[in-house]
Order: sequence, then C-alpha cells, then structure tokens
Amino acid sequence: MATRTQARNAVLGILYAYDIGNHTAIEEATQILEEKKIRHKQQDFALGLIQGVLTNLENLDTLINTHLKEWDISRLGRIECSILRLGAYELCYTQTDAPIVINEAIELGKIYGDENAPRLINGVLDSIQKITKTTNTQNLEDTQ
Repeated sequence: MATRTQARNAVLGILYAYDIGNHTAIEEATQILEEKKIRHKQQDFALGLIQGVLTNLENLDTLINTHLKEWDISRLGRIECSILRLGAYELCYTQTDAPIVINEAIELGKIYGDENAPRLINGVLDSIQKITKTTNTQNLEDTQ
C-alpha cells in the first residue's frame, strides 16, 4: 500500500507537468496514480490535493508571493513553485499537522529542487503556517 509521502510525490509530478504546460496530466491523474500503485484512500488523498491546488491556484500564488522575501513567484523554478503550492494548500485547506506538511515539502525540495530549495521552502511554508495558525486560532475564538 502506498503512503501519503508517495502520494505527495506523485501529486508533485502531476502539478509540475501541469505547470509546464502538460494539461493532460490532470485528465490522466487517476491513471498515473494507478501506475504508481497509489490506490484507495491514498488515491483519494492525492486527487483531493491536485483538485484543491488547482481550484485555489490564484489564492495560493498570492499567498506564496506575499511570503517570498524580495522575490516574486515568477522567479522561482517550476518545481519549487509546485512544491510550495502543494505545501501551502495543505497548510491552509487540510487538517494535516503543519510540521508534517513542511517536512514533506522540504524532503521533496531536497530530491527535486536546487540546492537552495529546502531552505526556501522551509522559510516560506513556516511563515505561511504561522499566519494560518493565528487565523485558525482567531476563528476558533470567534465561534466560542
């Protein structure tokens, strides 16, 4: 059975392919996941991540851009951008613990990004999780 780490790895490949112009990767996502033996709950998890990132792409890019210091998202490598989108989506829209999301993204950066990718990914996602944690805490306080 595939793990969430393997599912994220496959999702990254699909998001990267989409980002560089291979829009059929989204249509073939289920088949790609099957080929990688990502099935059942993990496949649902992966497809949810893909759909979530694409649905919220503009918001995610704006959020990431806000947390890039003296950089613009357009200057990032496509793989780093895809990793940040995936991580930011998980931090903002899922219940996955922030340390897990950030660690998984850093590991993807080590494998696929350039030598500075892990540090960049860590800094941006850590900054985003601090904001989302504050927002979530405020939302909980507002409902009480």
